[in-house]
Amino acid sequence: MKDIIVKGGYVYDPLSGVDGERMDIHLSAGKVVEEVPERDAKVIDAKGKTVMPGGVDIHSHIAGSKINLGRLLRPEDHRKDPVPRSKHTRGGVGYSCPSTFVTGYRYAQMGYTSVMEAAMPPIGARHVHEELNDTPIIDKAAFTLFGNNYFTLKYVREGDKEKLKAFMAWLLKVTKGYAVKIVNPGGVENWKWGRNVDGLDGNVEGFDVTPRQVVTMLAEANEELGLPHTIHLHCNNLGIPGNWETTVDTMDAVAGVKPTKGRKNTVHVVHCQFNALDGDSWMTLKSGASKVAKYVNAHPHVTLDMGQVIFTDTTTMTGDGPWQFRLHGLTGNKWVNSDVEMEAGAGVVPYTFKKNNPANAIQWGIGLEIALMVKDPWRVYMTTDHPNGGPFIYYPKVLAWLMSRKARTDTMLESNKAVMKKTSLAGNYREYTFNEVAIVTRAATAKVLGFKDKGHLGVGADADVSVYDVDPSKWRPSQYAEIERAFRLASYTIKGGEVVVKDGEVTSTPLGSTYWVKAETPPELEQELVKELEADFKKYYTVSFRNYPVEDAYLPTQRVVKAQGGVWK
Repeated sequence: MKDIIVKGGYVYDPLSGVDGERMDIHLSAGKVVEEVPERDAKVIDAKGKTVMPGGVDIHSHIAGSKINLGRLLRPEDHRKDPVPRSKHTRGGVGYSCPSTFVTGYRYAQMGYTSVMEAAMPPIGARHVHEELNDTPIIDKAAFTLFGNNYFTLKYVREGDKEKLKAFMAWLLKVTKGYAVKIVNPGGVENWKWGRNVDGLDGNVEGFDVTPRQVVTMLAEANEELGLPHTIHLHCNNLGIPGNWETTVDTMDAVAGVKPTKGRKNTVHVVHCQFNALDGDSWMTLKSGASKVAKYVNAHPHVTLDMGQVIFTDTTTMTGDGPWQFRLHGLTGNKWVNSDVEMEAGAGVVPYTFKKNNPANAIQWGIGLEIALMVKDPWRVYMTTDHPNGGPFIYYPKVLAWLMSRKARTDTMLESNKAVMKKTSLAGNYREYTFNEVAIVTRAATAKVLGFKDKGHLGVGADADVSVYDVDPSKWRPSQYAEIERAFRLASYTIKGGEVVVKDGEVTSTPLGSTYWVKAETPPELEQELVKELEADFKKYYTVSFRNYPVEDAYLPTQRVVKAQGGVWK
């Protein structure tokens, strides 16, 4: 692999304290280095262009049973976006449920080099990893679902945090998962019986525990294990008017959890737009973003991502089966429900976010309000909850809205007047800088995930670099179309020291790595846990215990991240 010098660009590397300085980036053997001889290197002329680390998407749905349900349910989605073969790429289909190859290509074309699959059912982990292997270029990780797992609920009921920690470490190891994902805790378990939970203190049937207990104990166990990322939480009551109260209450429930060494945060609340609704019905719906942001600004233990709505046809899919059934009832659209034995569930419903729909217009405003009202960009990250709020290919449009008040105003003027009346977006004059864009799409997401070699361009970092054809010294917010154009198709994307995109076209398709977390458990406790698990597997599972773990062969380019070390009695 030839050395590379990215020469003379405006570099934005917030983790290294670099804010738009014109400088050179030197790459060798897949890493950022101090210097390489120019005579022996490939020189990329970045003069007048923006240079950032490769993008790191903290929350997306790109692999596994749920996205495949969406693919199967929506042939019309594929027909409108067929993707032909090229010299370097394979054919496929795109839009809201793109095929694996297209997913990798399109992320790379936008300058993204790492993407997190946000919801992996343990029993389906093999298939998730097969699809991640089939997704070219980008590095990946998958978040294992815990919040409605039989064993999680069992140990929470028993109040046995040590056994819960051992189970968490074991399940991350056997599924090759990276983080603890919680979706509507207790609600998905109740949905097996056709019911939901009523907020954070509802009863989880058959276990006599509450979502509050589940979230709190998982958060405590997560931090005591020293896992690199906090709990990754989809709150109860998603999509229900007035749910901002549940969201704030949930954040506050873990305010007293002691964070693991080296960080302040103990919970990441996902796609917060869907959980920042005020009002007591869809007729009285208004934004609750200011109330959520007020809490977040005052409490450093919380991080968020936006879940920004895009005005387009998309495919909603989530492990929150009760919400998806509710959405099916609201829209009359086709619906698929999936129950994952002993562990999780999911639902899929096609949906179109419309500018002339008052509720949709308010939702669009809420996502942007959250990003603009949370003062610290290191704690709020750009996502669309792909594909739920909209396909990830619209990230450049979201950046334009964040960076340009004119872009937001132009969209508001095209939308239902409810967005002006029921949100505060019209009066918000904040505009993101290039440095803040680098934070919310790269530096902060890598940091909160615990990736030491991602999200920055310091010596020793992975040689993942994005070059965009926009001159930040000349760009003005009124020119927001230029931002969309530049961030849609990178001039260069460099992955692991290899040029994979040039002038928006994919030029190489290497296989990225898959990250997973290994946490240590006292041997005697692990032995005791395994005996219990084996007995319950024989009683309840259709899969044998020995066939459950994902073998190393499913991760040909794995990168193991060790937890900091558990706190054990």
